[in-house]
Amino acid sequence: MVSGSSPMIAFIGFKCIAILNCLHVILSEFSVSSLPWSIQIVSRSAFEVPLRGMVFRLVKTAISNIVPLKRTMVEYSGKLALAPMVRSGEIPTRLMALRYGADLVWTPEIVDKKLIKCERVINDDLGTVDFLDPNKKVVFRTYPAEESGKLIFQIGSADPELAVQAAKIVAQDVDGIDLNCGCPKPFSTHSGMGAALLTTPDLLESILRNLVSEVGKVYDIPISAKIRLLDDTDVTPSLELIDRLCKTGISNLTLHCRTPRMRNRDTPVRDFLPSIIDTVHANNVSFIINGSIRSRREFHLLQRKYGEKVGGMIAESAESNPTVFAETPLPWNQVVPEFIKIAQDMDNYPGNTKYIMLNQVPGKSKFYQKFCQVKTHKELLEIAETIGDEGNRIMMKYLQKDLLINPSDFEGYQYEMQNKRRLEHGDKINDNDKIDKKQKTVAVAV
Repeated sequence: MVSGSSPMIAFIGFKCIAILNCLHVILSEFSVSSLPWSIQIVSRSAFEVPLRGMVFRLVKTAISNIVPLKRTMVEYSGKLALAPMVRSGEIPTRLMALRYGADLVWTPEIVDKKLIKCERVINDDLGTVDFLDPNKKVVFRTYPAEESGKLIFQIGSADPELAVQAAKIVAQDVDGIDLNCGCPKPFSTHSGMGAALLTTPDLLESILRNLVSEVGKVYDIPISAKIRLLDDTDVTPSLELIDRLCKTGISNLTLHCRTPRMRNRDTPVRDFLPSIIDTVHANNVSFIINGSIRSRREFHLLQRKYGEKVGGMIAESAESNPTVFAETPLPWNQVVPEFIKIAQDMDNYPGNTKYIMLNQVPGKSKFYQKFCQVKTHKELLEIAETIGDEGNRIMMKYLQKDLLINPSDFEGYQYEMQNKRRLEHGDKINDNDKIDKKQKTVAVAV
């Protein structure tokens, strides 16, 4: 339902946006920066940005009078997602992950008290929705043109009321609210958040129930939780907690297959997954596996073992290469400049761009030191465009080590590493899973 002339204004506005999209495609044909995803309005040409801003202001005026339509509930089952990562999971990483095949993307954890102080602002120039702190600094930015229907917001909280208050601020702009119950870092646990919630199950359960009843049902969005194992030798404590959490009304549970004391260099514990998955699915809740999944191929092999309904979440390797969601990821000489361009288009804070980008460059490369010496997007991009053949291998981090793989060898390498992992767990290797010795790949650890 709409009031007055709003329907016609909205219709004209959205038609204008469609025209601008077409205009952008035409312009990109004559631009050296033409990209496969140029159907989205991301360039910042001298006349396109003001025109786009005018259109967004027109649409915003019309939309303010429109009663929101019923939201389509996001589906977690069988999806491959970008994990929530503090600092690394900002908008450039999320957009690049989506463009290369991620089904869902999680935001970095944002603490309830910080979010409550934010003001929601429509950024006409970028086409984004920004949440600004009292000093007008961007705390959270989303680009609906690409993230709508795929964005899960992770909140950090140790208080049921504050969690609800904070979640309501972003509820109309995201597709799900996720509670961080697994981060073992002191900045999260010192105030009872993150993994500390695993030691206070009554409080954890209360937060989730409040989010489900006061946010999920009101805004018609799913509530989920991300946890860790309680014990790496006995599944019983984890099963008991998981069963309680699944009965709070959450739609999805993500399990990082490590305990709070384990670090990312430690091999994840997957021996308990069959009983955990059965418990979660028995409560009609979807389940996502997190912990050292490196690529889409590995995700498919996990689904072959645990079922197609199981989802996967990639963190470390996606931090170093957001294109790991594609069947074959890009080499780092292509990843780095494309990432910088996305960050520049989204007006990302240059210091954050540099922090994330340095994870995409091998630490022993001469370019790593060159990047360390500059600050602006322009300077970063100028260096990135000179990488050349040195960067023609796929860069991925695994157990906190840099791996460099030739793109032509990537498929064989994936089979090799998966079979090694299966043998470690006592699984049999079928003939179809074996690799021809001629195809065997050695990934260089640097």
